Amino acid sequence: MTAASFDQQAWLDRIGYNGSREPTLCTLHQLIFAHSHAIAYESLDIMLGRTPRLDLASLQRKMIFGGRGGYCLEQNMLFREGLRSLGYKITSLQGRVVRGMAIDAPCPAIHMLLQVDLPDGPYLADVGFGNLAPTSALLLREGIEQATPHEPMRFINVVGELTLQAKLRDTWEHIYRVIPYPRYDAEYEITNWYTGTHPDAPYQSNIIVARPGPNRTRITMFNRRVTVRYATGEADRRHLKDEAEFRSVLRGEFGLNMTDNEIRSCIDVMERKGEKGAPHPFFA
Repeated sequence: MTAASFDQQAWLDRIGYNGSREPTLCTLHQLIFAHSHAIAYESLDIMLGRTPRLDLASLQRKMIFGGRGGYCLEQNMLFREGLRSLGYKITSLQGRVVRGMAIDAPCPAIHMLLQVDLPDGPYLADVGFGNLAPTSALLLREGIEQATPHEPMRFINVVGELTLQAKLRDTWEHIYRVIPYPRYDAEYEITNWYTGTHPDAPYQSNIIVARPGPNRTRITMFNRRVTVRYATGEADRRHLKDEAEFRSVLRGEFGLNMTDNEIRSCIDVMERKGEKGAPHPFFA
């Protein structure tokens, strides 16, 4: 059951959705597409010394009314409340991110996922993975190539965990392994504290933003580098030169409601502590 304090209409207005509210697979596809395009993946509060808060009031204040985005835990917690408010049955899960690693790497479970149980079967919903978040629901069944508004995707079984892969050009690249057991919100709080405060996590030092773009593109930003990747696998890259360009990209291309001082502070942290080379594949 959804929390009584969730403002369903404000969420739907924020993501620009005015379609059916019946809890069907078709509606789920449309909600994922709308939410992921409207609310950018970003972790900039961590650079500003603000560990993300996962309580519903904070999530709504930041991402619905505040015009900001969020990273995986924030995004999928908010999306979960939206789905529950419409009558969907949700199982909260976690995943092991293996993007850019060996597919069977012994990784911790730091990514939040949602399983939506429908008459058609169990489906994955994930609006919080950044540069490769699925832009439609995916049937949680191995060995089936599934079309999305962006890349084809599929699951394969690796050490008992369904592993999500995306087809980029002609290559299937792995993204994360889904742990098939329900998780409690207290476990997400532990994960959130780790990712938001650990000195080796990338979020304290680097500007990381992503969202799907028009015509099946994906737009990502890692520090000064902005990449537009096309459905063909080709990409355009450019490097931002000054604060004015940062303001233009963060506010214009990613739709983030940030003050001049907030943007300036992020740039300062990036220049002092950020990675200087190409981003990790997870953020490319």
